[in-house]
Amino acid sequence: MNQDVLKLYEPINILKQVDENIWIVDGPIVQMTMYGVTIPFPTRMTIVRLSNGELWCHSPTQLTLELIGQINSVGSVAHLISPNKIHYVHINSWAVAYPEATTWASPGVRARAAQQKIEVSFDGDLEDEPPAQWVEDLDQLIFRGSRFMDEVVFFHRQSRTLIVTDLIENFEADKVSKRFGWLLQLVGVVDPDGKTPWDLRMTFWGQKEHARSCLKRMLEWKPQKVILAHGRWYENNGTAELRRAFRWLE
Repeated sequence: MNQDVLKLYEPINILKQVDENIWIVDGPIVQMTMYGVTIPFPTRMTIVRLSNGELWCHSPTQLTLELIGQINSVGSVAHLISPNKIHYVHINSWAVAYPEATTWASPGVRARAAQQKIEVSFDGDLEDEPPAQWVEDLDQLIFRGSRFMDEVVFFHRQSRTLIVTDLIENFEADKVSKRFGWLLQLVGVVDPDGKTPWDLRMTFWGQKEHARSCLKRMLEWKPQKVILAHGRWYENNGTAELRRAFRWLE
């Protein structure tokens, strides 16, 4: 949708350092159709340089020549991560550019891609514990309880950064139109009180105990920062923001 509806986190398609060995890339708007309505979302990926110098790329955004140059200057792309079944669209183009990289599937993403007729293939599956390839640098779990989708969340130990995708959305009011802002207020994802969107929250009905168990483990990580894919991310007070965003589980 148009820039008059939603403003991007400029500059886009460049590395922005979050802390030592971790960066974000703010990407362009993507369109998602829900309930017969097309909704624009800003995009954001996270890149971690592992202890062995390899790059771990979470929810890859659109790949550009400038971005390729910047990425190649900090390490070699080794892992391409789909954190949930609706974050995978650009993985195939990254896999073409980096054929030696391993592509990692989230629960349900293969079926979703086939349903949407989007070409993508995966080499491995994400589970509740980190694989040997990044166990020294990142922890992870599958956030369970939703009848719609499971999301894999990650914790970068060195920077104490929690990395989520759609479990928390936090749109800033001054970056969206009034018409679109009304919709975001309705689903409860407007800064400073961003959280899980209302429609996704409803899919946890009757199964919140699974989500509470996952939240407990995330809180035990004691994150200082929380990176999310849509909206303003949290540079400070990560654990407090996590408790606030998931108070709907109480």
